[in-house]
Amino acid sequence: MSAPAKKQRRSQEWFGKKDRDGFVHRSWIKNQGYPDDLFDGRPIIGICNTWSELTPCNGHFRELAEFVKRGVYEAGGFPLEFPVMSLGETQLRPTAMLFRNLASMDVEESIRGNPIDGVVLLMGCDKTTPSLLMGAASVGLPTIGLSGGAMLNGKFRGQDVGSGTGVWMMSEAVRAGQMTMDEFVASESCMHRSSGVCMTMGTASTMASMVEALGMSLPENAAIPAVDARRKRLAQLTGRRIVEMVNEDLTIDKVLTREAFENAIRVNAAIGGSTNAVIHLIALAGRIGVELSLDDWDHLGRDLPCLLNLQPSGKYLMEDFYYAGGLPAIIREISHLLHNEAKTVNGRSIVENSQAAACYNRDVIHAYDAPFKDSAGIAVLRGNLAENGAIVKPSAATPALMKHRGRAVVFETIEDFHEKIDDESLDIDENCIMVLKNCGPKGYPGMAEVGNMPLPPKVLRKGITDMVRISDARMSGTAYGTIVLHVSPEAAAGGVLALVENGDMIELDVAARRLHLDVSDEELARRRQFWQAPESPARGWYKLYVDHVLQADKGADLDFLVGASGSVVKRESH
Repeated sequence: MSAPAKKQRRSQEWFGKKDRDGFVHRSWIKNQGYPDDLFDGRPIIGICNTWSELTPCNGHFRELAEFVKRGVYEAGGFPLEFPVMSLGETQLRPTAMLFRNLASMDVEESIRGNPIDGVVLLMGCDKTTPSLLMGAASVGLPTIGLSGGAMLNGKFRGQDVGSGTGVWMMSEAVRAGQMTMDEFVASESCMHRSSGVCMTMGTASTMASMVEALGMSLPENAAIPAVDARRKRLAQLTGRRIVEMVNEDLTIDKVLTREAFENAIRVNAAIGGSTNAVIHLIALAGRIGVELSLDDWDHLGRDLPCLLNLQPSGKYLMEDFYYAGGLPAIIREISHLLHNEAKTVNGRSIVENSQAAACYNRDVIHAYDAPFKDSAGIAVLRGNLAENGAIVKPSAATPALMKHRGRAVVFETIEDFHEKIDDESLDIDENCIMVLKNCGPKGYPGMAEVGNMPLPPKVLRKGITDMVRISDARMSGTAYGTIVLHVSPEAAAGGVLALVENGDMIELDVAARRLHLDVSDEELARRRQFWQAPESPARGWYKLYVDHVLQADKGADLDFLVGASGSVVKRESH
């Protein structure tokens, strides 16, 4: 009996032709010195790189890519690195989230349009992870992720300080008169002292954890520090594995299943992960064709405890997390709650990858039956103020504020907020609820991380460090507080949030999953008569984005990007 015919590589549609077009494809690549036998049908591996000096979190990716290439060559593949739009959270205005979908389009078309059989995604800073996964999911090739890792722990005057979380704390201390500006500035280089992403459980490290929990990376991807030699080792092993995945035809859709997303939601609860994971995973699920909603986040993660004592929910930092056992130790602790058969990119199931994981520090990684915090999963709120939902992160909130009724102090825009918040005459106290409008997907535009509004100085001077805050914005994963986010529909889309006025009473009840504006339907109808929708931007990406972006509860993807187009490109380029 004859052996089954070997499937032709996708890249051979370019390099395998014995004609003028094949000549063009091979010859121009050869100007970089590649020999003939690299075009003989071996897997062509694209290395999708988000390196940029304007994205400091990803500033070490040139070196990391070289280790991926080593692994690809060792396994018999041919690596070709290519750049895509890099989204730096710390530098890009008005917000990196405005460009997540644009970067995903760059990734999608770069993969589809080039002679690639499989792809390695190099991702680090917050939006680079979801944008690369979303773009790759819409193509459907064998795909593996490699995160860049977190920075070393910040060290300032004998204390550990964490990215973002330390900034928010020290900034409030300056505004309260408890820290000088000179001291504040002196901490800058102490906080960020190596390559890598935020070493708190911010969005970057949360999404690196989601990549591992989804099965889209090799084990230990989430927590190895950026400058640890073991990150380079993982890169080399990732290069080897993607070649094997191409040979096995292990495509991304075989890993990103409904079960994988459910696992990731539960892992996110166990690590006290960023609220941004909600919007990114919903968008990713939409690309791969998996039904995922806010209700899934609520019922799957609702009662899970937080096991990880890590900023902003706790004390430690990502470096400590890795030394304590990393994400495999967390996965093992909650394995009885996971779909253990879910396949991962190394060909093994998620439980097989974690069954031998050990915990080396129970103060960092707590046992399931002795958790760090109880019922820490992201809570989804509904009510007349958030008909399509809003979210809050209990593990980062003040327990006493989880049920609260207060008078609304309203800020129409972020500029309105900055103009008023330091004014001593502002009519506000710690019992009020701060409400920020027009910072959602359409309103900002881009849904910036401004939901963690700084408190007014006259409240800070009382020693108060938290108040209930509500907005249609997001917040940094490094932030903390009793902050209601992602209110949907947003104000700029005509949601009830747009109609809130100073003095209105608002009720928050997290246990009951309720967010209610105590204003009659008749009064809201009267107010709506005077509301005007903001004008669409005049041109360019801003216009395309605002005209087509979905609301937060749908992942804030563009309506025409939901789904996939596959990897086939029928027409030649010459």
